[in-house]
This record gives sequence, C-alpha cells and structure tokens, in this order.
Amino acid sequence: MAEALSQSQIDELLNRMRAGESHQITVEHEEKIKEYDFSSPKKFTKDQLKSLNSLYENYARVLSSYFTSILRSACEVSISQIEEQRYNEFNNALPDNALIGIISYYPEEKPFDENTMMLELSTSFGYLLIDRLMGGSGELYSPDRDYTEIELSLLKMVIQNITKYLQDVWSSFFSIKTQLRTVETNGRFIQAFSPQDVVVIITFDIEDEYYKGTANICMPTENLEELISSFMMKYTHSAKQQDEEKERLKKQQILNCIKDSEIMLEAHLDDCVMSFGEISQLQVNDVISLSKKISEDISVKVEGIPFFRARLGEMDSQKALKIVGIEADSAE
Repeated sequence: MAEALSQSQIDELLNRMRAGESHQITVEHEEKIKEYDFSSPKKFTKDQLKSLNSLYENYARVLSSYFTSILRSACEVSISQIEEQRYNEFNNALPDNALIGIISYYPEEKPFDENTMMLELSTSFGYLLIDRLMGGSGELYSPDRDYTEIELSLLKMVIQNITKYLQDVWSSFFSIKTQLRTVETNGRFIQAFSPQDVVVIITFDIEDEYYKGTANICMPTENLEELISSFMMKYTHSAKQQDEEKERLKKQQILNCIKDSEIMLEAHLDDCVMSFGEISQLQVNDVISLSKKISEDISVKVEGIPFFRARLGEMDSQKALKIVGIEADSAE
C-alpha cells in the first residue's frame, strides 16, 4: 500500500512542479522495534499485573492508615511500580543494612505448597518507627550501628501487623494464610530463592513529614500466575452475576430511607451592605433598597449549597417561590 503524503509534502511537490523540477519526494519510514530480553522472559500479561496492582493499591491504603497511627502524623503509602526481574538483580540492589521480613504464605482453597515472600524496609524508616513508638519527636535519624534486641522486638511486632494486613487484603480476593518467619537485617545473607528465579517486585513510595523513601515486596512467580488468574476469574464472575433488578431495588430502598430526611431550604434574595450607624437608625416601615430587580432569579440553597434558581411570587395570599431552573454547579 502506498505511503500517504502529508500536506507539507504535497505543497512542496506542487511548488516543484510549477518550477519545472521533477525530483521524487521520498517518505522516510521509521520502524519501531521493541527490544526483548530472552534471558529474562516475562511471565505475566498487562492485565494480570493490573489485577495485582489493584490488590496492592488496597494494601497501600491499609499501610497508610497503620503507619499514620504509629507515627502520629499523616503518612501516605502508594504504589510506585510493579515489575518482573531475576532474583539476583533484586538481591544485588539491596543495601547491606536493610530491614527484611521473611513471610510464608499459602492458599487455603488450593493444594499449593507453602511459599515465601520478602518485605524490605529501609533502615532509616525502621529507626523512625522505633523513635515514634518510644515517644520520640519523629525527626529522622539513622545511627551507624545495628539494631538492639529491644529495637528488633519492636520492629518484629510492626512487621507482624503488616503481615496480618497483607493476609486480610489478599483474603478479599483469594483465601490465603500469611505468617512472619523471621526478620533479617542484612540482605546479602538471604537466599530465599535461586539467583535465576523470576520474581515480581512491588515497590511502594512512603512519604511522611520527616521521611520519604521506598519499600519493596518480592514475590516468586511460582504459583503466583495461577493465584492471579484465580482471583481475576472470581472477580469477573462476581461482576457479571450482578442482578440489575436487585441493584435497582437496593437503590430504591436507599432512596426511600432518605426521602423522610428533613433538610433546610433557604431562598437567598440579595446581599446588602450597610454601616453600623445606618443599621442603628433603622425604624419600623423603613425600606432597604436592593440591587436585584423583582423580576430577576434568586438563589435557593439546600443545606447551604446553591441548588435551584427561582422567582419570588405569591400563592394563596402567601409568599412563594417558583423553581425555574437548576444551578449549573449542581447540575454537574
């Protein structure tokens, strides 16, 4: 199929024809080549990684609440990236003094063998947790020494809670059991997996008033693909099985409960600015001049929020409002 010319190339061709030139315009076509590393094949599709991302987004929100309660200041945890790589690449990138929890997990419904995942936190974040747990100011410091036995006991308690929350988040999609096996402080001595094993690395960004860093979860791909596929199928199946009639009745029931609620409806005619001296001299039957005409719309507020536009009038010898429209912000 012939390559289509752009408008600029067509204009250039016409100009050359008028000038008597007959040079042919060549269209450059660049081929986009995507590199593929055969030494590190990818085992998961984008949809599978997206499902795993959704699961760990829930986990990040749980960790945000947990770390906020420990640090006694707003702490935000979010997913930075999810990628596949060889275990030796991940292990070589670990610092010598990292704080690592070795966690065992296994599904309850499937006869999978018990497997292992790793949770890696920075040493500086570990000292920050210890400082806040012991009533410190929370200012970041990282002494050049190993953790004491008491400090390790405190950190082990924190990581045990993190492990429990991990089980709770996974159980929302797939019934799984987790257990903290041990806490290590040197990543070089850990050989949880074979160096050539393919693992999935979930990286979290942790940001606090005094701290900004990352944490990682390392999971082996063994059985993980089947786990992801299982809760993907379960989630898709449950979404398709939603009964539209039941959903409609549920919405109607909620609406019926709200209908009896009493709310404040307020008609706002206009604003008037007067000095204190003028206000102090006001008498009965005095007339206050407004900038709005009687024929103009006035704002009607629902619980203090402008919601309707109305006209002021009279009905059955009583002042009344006629709704003539909805405020633009409320319609959105």
